[in-house]
Amino acid sequence: MEKIVMGVLMMFLFGGVSEATQTKITVRAKAKDAKFIGSTMAGALVIIKDSETGEVLAKGFTTGGTGNTQKIMTEPVRRGVAITDNSAAKFETTIDIAEPKFVTIEIYAPYGQRQSMAKNTTQVWLIPGKDITGEGIIVDVYGFSIAVLAPQAHETLKLIDGKIKVPVRANVMMMCGCPITPGGIWDANKYEVKAIVKCNDAVSAVIPLAFANKTSTFEGMLEVTKEGAYEVTVYSFDPITGNSGVDRTTFIAVK
Repeated sequence: MEKIVMGVLMMFLFGGVSEATQTKITVRAKAKDAKFIGSTMAGALVIIKDSETGEVLAKGFTTGGTGNTQKIMTEPVRRGVAITDNSAAKFETTIDIAEPKFVTIEIYAPYGQRQSMAKNTTQVWLIPGKDITGEGIIVDVYGFSIAVLAPQAHETLKLIDGKIKVPVRANVMMMCGCPITPGGIWDANKYEVKAIVKCNDAVSAVIPLAFANKTSTFEGMLEVTKEGAYEVTVYSFDPITGNSGVDRTTFIAVK
């Protein structure tokens, strides 16, 4: 009798306590109008947090390739048909949860191009034991990855006979590292790439940058006729998708 009472008591005390269950989750970062962000761009940093407490539940980088170009960029998108395969970069982890948990997924990408790195977030419910794998959770990352190559930051240039021609050159690519070329899948002819130039905090010129006969490279020429501190803002804009990206540099012109 005592054993029965003790058993009932134990059920009463501990029957409502559920054990944590391992739950798998796959996260991918996909560049806007392009492919997946993986190892060639140092990946995307993925941080999964408890939305209520802010506790970090998992953290790591997407690794792998950019995925299958045909599946992602050419074939029609159809419900239930995956655009990923084993070549598409991903971050995989397992989280122990005892009850449904609302989580925030933060993506920082591309991690290897800090001047272009963007933060994107999404929120999902995780259910104990209900894995989110396969294609997983795909987070879109907007932008272009832009790096101004010339003029160099804080470069001092000397005016000769009151003027100097300054080459403006930039590397412009998709956030996944996918190449931009004339007539390519990412067509250089369809993007607007320009440099906005300020001298002593006032806009002095806006110059177009043309494809420089090198993959993902654009260039133009700026004529400088006065002394001052110059800021060069290079932007790329896709008028079809609204995708855009920016990078900046500065230089100094002296007599």
